[in-house]
Amino acid sequence: MPRTKKTYNTASVPKLLMALVASVAAIGMHGADAGQARLLVNIIVDGLDDNYIDILRSQLTEGGFMRLERDGARLTADYGTPVDATAATATLMSGAGPSVTGIGGNTYYDRFGMRPQYAYSDASTLGNYTSVGFSPASLRVSTLSDEMRIASGGNSLVYSVAPTAGTAIGMAGHNATGVVWLDARTGNWASSTAYYDMPASIAARNRLMPLMARLDTMSWTPALASYPNVPEYLSKYPFRHVFPRNSADRLDMFMTSPLLNSEVTLVASDLLRTQKLGSHEGITDVLNIGYSLTPYPYGRAADKRVETMDAYVRLDRDLSRLFSDIDRSVGLDKTVLMLAATPPRPQRRRDEEEWKIPYGEFSTRKAVSLLNVYLMALHGNGDYVSAYHNGHIYLNHKLIKELELDIAAVREEVSQFLARMTGIDRVYTIDAVIAGRAGENPEALKRNTVVSTAGDVLFFAAPGFEVVDDYNNLNPDSARKGLIQTGGSSLAPVYILAPSVPAQTLENPVDARAIAPTMARILRIRSPNAAATAPVKLKK
Repeated sequence: MPRTKKTYNTASVPKLLMALVASVAAIGMHGADAGQARLLVNIIVDGLDDNYIDILRSQLTEGGFMRLERDGARLTADYGTPVDATAATATLMSGAGPSVTGIGGNTYYDRFGMRPQYAYSDASTLGNYTSVGFSPASLRVSTLSDEMRIASGGNSLVYSVAPTAGTAIGMAGHNATGVVWLDARTGNWASSTAYYDMPASIAARNRLMPLMARLDTMSWTPALASYPNVPEYLSKYPFRHVFPRNSADRLDMFMTSPLLNSEVTLVASDLLRTQKLGSHEGITDVLNIGYSLTPYPYGRAADKRVETMDAYVRLDRDLSRLFSDIDRSVGLDKTVLMLAATPPRPQRRRDEEEWKIPYGEFSTRKAVSLLNVYLMALHGNGDYVSAYHNGHIYLNHKLIKELELDIAAVREEVSQFLARMTGIDRVYTIDAVIAGRAGENPEALKRNTVVSTAGDVLFFAAPGFEVVDDYNNLNPDSARKGLIQTGGSSLAPVYILAPSVPAQTLENPVDARAIAPTMARILRIRSPNAAATAPVKLKK
């Protein structure tokens, strides 16, 4: 029997293919939505030293640092040279160094206004619960928080809470919903009109339970009966720090104690709950949190090892509470979390005189005065130095131009003179920094220097010397802080906890600028616009 020839309706083939492609795309989109994080939590801890985590391992809870160690990816970020928390935060969140972000530190010297300014100060904005205006206008690039807002079409909620405006704004970026920090003058949780929202619950907290009214009832004592690797006498006579009303430093004493971190945790959990972060289908909200582990500078004893370890123990408990709140309200399986540290500060309290450890004081007023006398001997009378700020010498460019002197040559004269001063370890001209000829890591120093706000000459004090800034403070006793310089580190730990990232440890340090692109890849969004470093390759 002859075989009947089959015929096909070729016009239906494209329709079938389109339907099949649409079905596959729908499945893929559904899979992406199912795996999309509901919440991004960025935590930055100023001065975290992971050596203390190793020392205190048996004293820490299972839900804090140990959870990160057990379930997360552990990296070591290299900032190139020591930077403060404000500059480091901008680098972590943008993937770019200070020379690109424009944020070289918490403060800078304004040559035109002839006075120090905060990095994010902005006179065109008004403060909420503060007399100082701040905005992200001086941050020249986008941040991870900005990119999340853009990726969601502006639907993601982004909140930041931190002890300082420098950390809070650096984490939030340009488009956050709300940003709050502790005002260093009043103790209020403050914000700025540069952002959309001053949360009602935070405003109520300022009115109903202000920090300054509670300081009298607070005290800081050890959380544990004993701590490892300390002499018996430190455990036998435990510390007790209070914040008395008659002390002018009471707010600063509180803000350098670990009780500050507990206040931050309460506010962060409040924002998580009241703003319903992570509860929006198909959208990733952002909660940025800043903590501090800076050395406690108050009290009579120079040995602060117990206070330092107690601060780590207390922060560990705060993290455990925070992670539990996130797990309960959103689910850690729907959360991408990063905890990154800024480098520990290269300062500590000087040892007591009985130990005969070499110690010296470097007076900025005397140094500037001697430098000016030296330049007058070379070039005639005049005020050759305009200002000193945070290790930077600013020269009087107008006078030098009037005298028809070569500014680069004058900078070199200043450098050579300062290098012979007792108490100075290293001196570099801004010309050498720009040319990449300064320091043990010239490229790192170059990228960590904001040329537009830098001085003409940069110097670093020698280890064991206390820099007394009596140039900017007429009272030497007020300028003296009792903190001596030590060898600074540019390394700090980073933990990443995400459902798609298995537990792992990267042994070799990674460029701190690679953290933001790495987080962007995990979140499947674009990197911040100035990030030029490749993401870190993590095991999957």
